[in-house]
Amino acid sequence: MCLITTLAGLCYGRFYGGVLVVILLAGGVPFFAEAAGKNKEPSALKTAKKTLEKKRLCTNMKPFVKRTTLTSVARRGGMVEIKKDIRVKKNGISINNVRRASNNIVYKNARKRSVGTYRKVNFSPTPQRLSAGRIFGLHEVPDVLALRSSVAYVLDAHTSEVLLEKNSRAVLPIASISKLMTAMVVLDAKLPMTDMMVITDEDRDYEKGTGSRLAIGSKLSREDMLHIALMASENRAASALSRYFPGGRAAFIAAMNHKAKELGMHDTIFADSTGLTSQNVSSAFDLVKMVKAAYQYPEIRRFSTDSSYEVSTGLRELLYRSTNYLMGHSDWDIGLQKTGYISEAGQCLVMQTTIDGRSMIMILLDSTDKYSRFADAIRVRKWLQEGRTASFPHIANKLPRTQAAAGCEQNSFFSIAADVSQSL
Repeated sequence: MCLITTLAGLCYGRFYGGVLVVILLAGGVPFFAEAAGKNKEPSALKTAKKTLEKKRLCTNMKPFVKRTTLTSVARRGGMVEIKKDIRVKKNGISINNVRRASNNIVYKNARKRSVGTYRKVNFSPTPQRLSAGRIFGLHEVPDVLALRSSVAYVLDAHTSEVLLEKNSRAVLPIASISKLMTAMVVLDAKLPMTDMMVITDEDRDYEKGTGSRLAIGSKLSREDMLHIALMASENRAASALSRYFPGGRAAFIAAMNHKAKELGMHDTIFADSTGLTSQNVSSAFDLVKMVKAAYQYPEIRRFSTDSSYEVSTGLRELLYRSTNYLMGHSDWDIGLQKTGYISEAGQCLVMQTTIDGRSMIMILLDSTDKYSRFADAIRVRKWLQEGRTASFPHIANKLPRTQAAAGCEQNSFFSIAADVSQSL
C-alpha cells in the first residue's frame, strides 16, 4: 500500500492519481500479496483435505504387520542409509519396500552442504533353500564333535581303519567334488595336454545360472583348463574338458560312470562334468574310493593343492586362487583336496592329509556355511591329535537317547535317494 500511495503522489493531478490507485488495487494487489505469501489456504482447510486423502487411500488397504530395519553402508562421497519396511500380509506374502537414502557432501558458495537422494525399490525376499541332507534331517544325527557337517567320514588311508563316521552311507548331491572324476577321465584318455580349447556358449551354466571369470572366446590349453577346474573349481573349464572329449559330452559322462563302476562306487551316479546339477550323487563311503584313486595321479595332486595360478586367456590375464581356505596354512600337510557347493549339496570338502605321520582321508559333506566345513576339518584334526579323547559332553548330554539309533533315518534316506538315482 505504501508503494501504491507513493506512485499516486508522483502522478500529475488528483484525477490521474485516483485512476492509478484503482487500477493497482484491482490487478496488482493480489499479485503482490501472492508473491509475499499472504494468499495461502487456511490451515484448517489444508488439514481437512489431507484427512480426506488419507481416508481415500486407506479404503482398500489390507491389514499388515510392519517391521523397520535401518542399516548404514559406507559409499564414496558419504554414507548410504538403507531403510527397509517389511510388510507381511495376512496371506503370508511379504513385500519389502526399500528406501535408499544417499547423503553426498557438496560445496556451494563456499558452504558445506549435504544433498540427499532417495530411491524406492519393491522386491520379494528369496526363500532359503535347504540342502537334501537337511530336508531329511541328517544334521540332527549326533556326533562326539558336534560337527556342522551332516556327513563325516574319516579313515586311515593305508589301513582303512575308520576313525570317525557320521551318515557315511547317505547318498547326497556332491557338487564340484565331481571334478575329481572329471580329471581322472581326462587323464585316462591320454589326450595332448597342450591342445588349445575355446570357451563357447555351450559352456555356460544353464542349470544354476552362475557366472564365470572365463569369458566366451577365452582360449586355454587342456592342462590349464584342468588346473583351474581342480584348484579354483572353474565350471566352464570343466565343461570345456567334457566337450572336447572324443565322442562329445555324452561319451564323457558315460566314461565317468564307467570309471565309478570300476572303482566299486555303487552309490554314485554322474550326470555332468561340473557338478552343478544335483543329479551327481554319491556317498561318503564311495567318495573315499574316489579320493584314493585320484591320489594316484600326480597331476591331480599338484593341481588341486596349488594355492594360486595365473593364466592368459587371450583376452586378459587371470589370477585364480584355491577355494580351500586351509591351503593357505603351513601347518596343514594336504596331498589332495577338492571343495564343492550347490544349494542341494551344501558346503562339501574332501581331502587327503597327513596328521601326526598318518595319511588320512577326510570326507565332509553338507556343511552349513562356507567356512564351517574347514572348521570341522580343524576340529577333527585336533581330536585325532589328542588321541580321540576330546569330546563335547555338554552337547552329547542334551541329545535325547532316541537319537542314538539314528541309523534308521539314514537308511530311509538312502533308499529314497537310490530310487531317485534309478529314475535318472
